[in-house]
Amino acid sequence: MIEVSHINKSFESLKVLKNVSFTIEEGQVYGIIGHSGAGKSTMLRCINGLEGYDEGSLKVMGKEVSSMTERDIREFRKNVGMIFQNFNLLKRSNVYNNVALPLQLWGYDKEYIEKKVEELLKIVGLFHKIKSMPKELSGGEKQRVAIARALALEPKILLCDEATSALDPKTTKDILELLSKINKEMGITIVMVTHQMEVVKSICQRIVLVEGGEVKAEGNVDELFLRPGYSLRKFLGEEEILFNDGVNIKIYFPANKSENSFITN
Repeated sequence: MIEVSHINKSFESLKVLKNVSFTIEEGQVYGIIGHSGAGKSTMLRCINGLEGYDEGSLKVMGKEVSSMTERDIREFRKNVGMIFQNFNLLKRSNVYNNVALPLQLWGYDKEYIEKKVEELLKIVGLFHKIKSMPKELSGGEKQRVAIARALALEPKILLCDEATSALDPKTTKDILELLSKINKEMGITIVMVTHQMEVVKSICQRIVLVEGGEVKAEGNVDELFLRPGYSLRKFLGEEEILFNDGVNIKIYFPANKSENSFITN
């Protein structure tokens, strides 16, 4: 679905991505994690074609992003939705018009748009807010509108750039549950850029840890948390590391799979 191979990217003399490689399979929820300035968002912008890259190969749905024609890019934009930390809603448009916008830009007829917008707002649990303005919504509600808009063109991939960073823990949990539902019921591949460990633990199946523009760890979430290498332990923080000499026991409960919990030392 997404193949990143030896990507290098610089802004003038500053190297922000250094020989980055990883693969995201169709239907996965994949996390790109790391501290601020690590290169996570730049990597995401390369994936959706908003940023170019200097060297390497980046294929999305079998096509090299840097080699796409204008027609390819138009279709590509339809197949790749994106949501952001700050929601990016049109402040002077109500919920209906915010969700309808991409459909209107693609020239769908009014009847189809009305049906689709209502369907999407029911999926995200905001049909009752269809006539509300953004200023009347909470942060979580704004993100739900943004998710509905991102799904309007029925994308195959949903890119999430720190989508829960501005939300409180309860709202974050609700949004993650919604994204998990979308992934399972619609089969949409989801890529999460985040520095929040609750996001990684609750929704991601695989992750790549980026530090200083380089890949420091990559793999299955359960396995990486059970046996984290130095870079991942450093990123997780002291509370995640077992320091005592002798035998240390760590109990790890994979999200939604408590019957498969692990004990390791």
